[in-house]
Amino acid sequence: MDYKNTLFLPSTNFPMKANLTQNEPERLKKWENLNIYKKMREKARGKKIYHLHDGPPYANGHIHIGHAVNKILKDIIIKYYYKEGYDTPYIPGWDCHGLPIELQAEKSLSKNKSELNKLEIRKFCRSYAEKFIKIQADEFKRLGVFGQWDNPYITMSYDYQANIVREFANIVKNEHVYRGKKPVYWCISCETALAEAEVEYDDHISPSIYVEFPIKSFIGDNIPELKDKKVSIVIWTTTPWTLPANKAIAVHPEYDYVAAEFENKIFIIAKDLLQNFESVVKKEAHIKAIFKGEKLSGLICEHPFEDWDSIVLLADFVTLDTGTGCVHIAPGHGQEDYELGTKNNIEVYAPVDRRGNFTRNVKYFAGKNVAQVNEEIIAKLKDLGKLVGSGEISHSYPHCWRCKKPIIFRAEEQWFVSMEKAGLRKKALEEIDKVNWIPKWGRDRIYNMMLTRPDWCISRQRSWGVPIIAFFCKNCDSVVLEYDIINKVADLFEQYGADIWFEKDASFFLGNDYSCKKCGSKEFQKEDDILDVWFDSGVSYSYVCKREGYEIPVDLYLEGSDQHRGWFHSSLLTSCANYNKSPYKSVLTHGFVVDAEGRKMSKSLGNVISPQEVINKYGAEILRIWVASEDYREDIRISNEILNRLIDAYRRIRNTFRYMLGVLGDFDYEKNYVEYKNLSNLDKTLLHKLYHLNNKVRKAYASFDLHTIFHLIHNFCITDLSSIYLDILKDRIYVNSKNDIKRRASQTVVFETFRILVNLLSPIMVFTTDEAWEHINLPDKKESIHLEEFINPPHQWDNPFINEHFDTLLDIRQDVQKALEEARRNKIIGHSLDAYVTIYLNEKLMETISQFFEELREIFIVSQIEIKTSGNGKYKGSILPISIDVEKAKGEKCERCWVYSITIGQDEVHKTLCKRCVDVINETV
Repeated sequence: MDYKNTLFLPSTNFPMKANLTQNEPERLKKWENLNIYKKMREKARGKKIYHLHDGPPYANGHIHIGHAVNKILKDIIIKYYYKEGYDTPYIPGWDCHGLPIELQAEKSLSKNKSELNKLEIRKFCRSYAEKFIKIQADEFKRLGVFGQWDNPYITMSYDYQANIVREFANIVKNEHVYRGKKPVYWCISCETALAEAEVEYDDHISPSIYVEFPIKSFIGDNIPELKDKKVSIVIWTTTPWTLPANKAIAVHPEYDYVAAEFENKIFIIAKDLLQNFESVVKKEAHIKAIFKGEKLSGLICEHPFEDWDSIVLLADFVTLDTGTGCVHIAPGHGQEDYELGTKNNIEVYAPVDRRGNFTRNVKYFAGKNVAQVNEEIIAKLKDLGKLVGSGEISHSYPHCWRCKKPIIFRAEEQWFVSMEKAGLRKKALEEIDKVNWIPKWGRDRIYNMMLTRPDWCISRQRSWGVPIIAFFCKNCDSVVLEYDIINKVADLFEQYGADIWFEKDASFFLGNDYSCKKCGSKEFQKEDDILDVWFDSGVSYSYVCKREGYEIPVDLYLEGSDQHRGWFHSSLLTSCANYNKSPYKSVLTHGFVVDAEGRKMSKSLGNVISPQEVINKYGAEILRIWVASEDYREDIRISNEILNRLIDAYRRIRNTFRYMLGVLGDFDYEKNYVEYKNLSNLDKTLLHKLYHLNNKVRKAYASFDLHTIFHLIHNFCITDLSSIYLDILKDRIYVNSKNDIKRRASQTVVFETFRILVNLLSPIMVFTTDEAWEHINLPDKKESIHLEEFINPPHQWDNPFINEHFDTLLDIRQDVQKALEEARRNKIIGHSLDAYVTIYLNEKLMETISQFFEELREIFIVSQIEIKTSGNGKYKGSILPISIDVEKAKGEKCERCWVYSITIGQDEVHKTLCKRCVDVINETV
């Protein structure tokens, strides 16, 4: 007789193969038809809100791997908090205005830049952004990310543009905004000012020149050794193009300087830099005098080629790192230069237009572009006998984030948010210390940036953005910047959009009766500049919180570590300026994606991996597991090898799910569930381990230690579960009678384990856990695992006494397995079920092992076992003081269960079966 059909083998429709690339889109359709996000929100209505506020990606191009990391991390956290019983809104956003899209417009409209009107550009930009919002939304949804995709926040929507203007009005009202001429980062290619967050540093080769400024003042009174001598101060610069704007020379008051003669010229330079200077000019110095820098204060020098003089000023920012210790000062082309010049009432002179061309009042070089003029300036200095030395230097230099070209510092009338005027810097620094920064170093990073940052230049000389609502009197140039007027314009924007600013003249907004408060004129000009896009996204929290009725601050900001100087920074400034508090309670940052060798993703290196590539090859589930398994707080490595390792881990977990579902194939929760008190100690041991796994995983979610979660669960599945418990219980599950209490008890434990594991993994493995959940028989089961909350195991599962004894038993099991392997090599047995094992141990270990006495044969997977407290076995334990004997099992091998027994042959009908199997078959029949 074939007894195979009498065994209760695992049975489930849950497939072994995932076929993720084919099945994930079907599951997405299921969620869409179910309206899963809306159902989650409805189910959680009235519960405490956990608001993770989405930092808006730029609506330009397909998503890259960094976007995928960011959105998956957010989705994991959102789903975790939902499972903990929170209402977890996720309103995705898009940043739409700004230079990258505007440059696409200029390229696509195929006209000369000067021929394009603003409305034409803006129409193209809006259409372009709309296209990529839809593309990116579909790509984010493909990752399994849930959210309010049907009603996101979009910075170019009319109501959002109105919100930007209202927030600007409040900042004006709170006296943070002013207009002034200060040097700012300027891209001559893009023809606009840049925010600090839009500046990238890269290696650049620049000229390195030494230029003499002859002293015109009588120097003998301060330094007698130089009486009646012709002396020059030598400056060093890597930006010769700024020399036409030179207005001063800075020296450090406390440094030692020398007047050194080189052949027939006397130069003043810092003493500590003299040796280096000698190597530059290739001449030996003869020191005429040594003195402190303060002795040079107020001296007047002759400009090398312009028709004005330069004054010597004292400055603490002068260093002895390189150069001469005498710094060329151009207040219109540098922040420190500007501050020193302003302090000493020196003109902020910047004779460079928006395209980087010198204005007509620049001697010799009018009309020349600063990007190409350096060599001409050097040649002219040489002709005039003012060039002391020259060469080249490779150094880190600021570049435009968009066009990748070197940028300049350039002073022009701009709009600024003051860091000092109304105490904004002080407030921001105070609020930084109230925020939970994860990792902790994020606090120091943004604090130090905030401590030293200049005033925020919020104006941009472009077309695609929200205009700065200001007016200028055509008669006297006075500025109109009024709270009520700005808010009135905001109301118009909400109705018609910001394009109306470019369609109507000033009188439409001001009214025909409005007159200049200074001169009485009624003729006004609108401001042409738009707001910095970092202002747009920097007020997103206010828009979302007002629209949705949420509180400020939000619970969490989560973005890449570059946002300490970007979105985290601008959001903090606008919130402190308008709400007197931080916009966020916690800030979590992740690193950048790099290849297996830690190199940045680069097309030139050929190491770029797109999310679409991974999804098409492996499925989005694998991408999510990769994000969850890496320590995202550092740079995140990706390669095909890394992904393949995770695929293996995924298969092990999937197969564990499948096996558990198979074990539960005939389990009915309402009929077959066994109470805890009736479970064996083996069963209770697994529940103890499951109890603590649940606590560890949820604690890891709560502390954002996401990379530990997948590994914790994976290790539990392959060790505690598959290698030990599931392996041990096969005998009772397959062989015992269907309703045997031990069998139903083990099914109960498998049932609880499955429920908890699937729930714990569901924020990460969104597709597979939902698929597995469909196959479990459970009353009151929700339509999706993602509508379920976490299960809270009862405290009685926490049973350290039994667990401690079981861990000791596992050590014994390990030694028994070694003894069985040795017996197998010696041809005593084949399979472990061929064995009769005798274990010799002390009284203390006997007490431990007695907790599991009835299950020892199953735990060791042998046919017979005997425990003795006296005597010695052949095999010595390597972990505990035990010894073991292994011999051939007594009796014959049962055809059905494969366990050896002396009861085989006692039944006339089933002569090849043991008594247990005979009883099961008779019961079944």
